This record gives sequence, C-alpha cells and structure tokens, in this order.
Amino acid sequence: MKRILMVLSLCVTVLGMGMGGAQSATPAAQLQCEAQAAAKKLAGAAKTSFVGKCVKDAAGAATGKCEKAAADKKLAGAAKNSFIQKCVKTDAATDTAAQCEKAAAVKKLAGAAKNSFVQKCVKSA
Repeated sequence: MKRILMVLSLCVTVLGMGMGGAQSATPAAQLQCEAQAAAKKLAGAAKTSFVGKCVKDAAGAATGKCEKAAADKKLAGAAKNSFIQKCVKTDAATDTAAQCEKAAAVKKLAGAAKNSFVQKCVKSA
C-alpha cells in the first residue's frame, strides 16, 4: 500500500510540475517543498496539496520582491515586465545553491550524499 501511495504521489507531483503555477518555480524550490512535506510525513493528496501551495508561495514571494523593486524604480509597462522577469531569474539563480543546501538539511543528508544531492540539485536548476 505504501508503495502504491509513493508511486501515485510521484506521478501527481510530476504532472503538477507541468501545470501553470509550478512552471515558474525553481527545481530547488520544488525539492525544498518536497523535503518539507517528507519531514512532516505527508503522503498522497495532502502531500501534493502542500507541495503545490509551498511552490506557489515561493514563486509569489520572489515576484513580490521584484515588483516592489520595479515600483521603487518607477518602471511601467514593458520595461516593468522585463525587469521583473530578469529579477526573478537572477534571484532564482542566486538562491538555487542556498535552497539546495536547505533541502539537503531538511532531508538530513551528510557527507558524500549531501554533496551529491546539492550538485544534482544545482545542475537541474
């Protein structure tokens, strides 16, 4: 039964990654949210719901910070949109390593396993 739930949750997670809300999320944010769900021992629909909300919140936080910066610079229209897109990408790139480290810590990885996980996480971002 556990195995079926694991496979089902993996399938739902993979399908959910292709949907609109999760497309803007970094793989590191996805991994971090999944690690948090594992730490809370969530499974099935509860895990899927938690991970989806967590990823959406992470993406929204980055966008909100960039929108505030655009407002401070008094940008509007296409210039504002371009600035926000570049800002979110830059934030994601700089935060990727830190998020991968946090995800490894949540999974309680150490030594070679941690290093391998972080390297794969950063490369996949």
